[in-house]
Amino acid sequence: MTELDPQIAGLLKRNAEGLVCAVVQQHGTGEVLMVAWMNDEALRLTLETRQATYFSRSRNELWVKGATSGNTQKVVSARLDCDGDTVLLVVDQAGVACHTGDRTCFDARVLI
Repeated sequence: MTELDPQIAGLLKRNAEGLVCAVVQQHGTGEVLMVAWMNDEALRLTLETRQATYFSRSRNELWVKGATSGNTQKVVSARLDCDGDTVLLVVDQAGVACHTGDRTCFDARVLI
């Protein structure tokens, strides 16, 4: 198994579970699609394949977005925030982003 580039790994500030937050944004529009978690392996695979790969905390395993649903995310760019605790993925989303069937995970519960 290949490891995440040590220069990138050294910039990450992981939570107690070894994860960083990933904010996912639609390329071209800036629409925020979803938030997920990544471990080093998920980030490495995402950077290498340009297919958004995340870590499921509930299943304790990696998952490639759209592998079962067909609602894939092709990564256009990836950036690390100034604190090193959040990755911003800019993607081309095919289909819906939310597991509920909504376009984004932020469609259903508007607060104001």
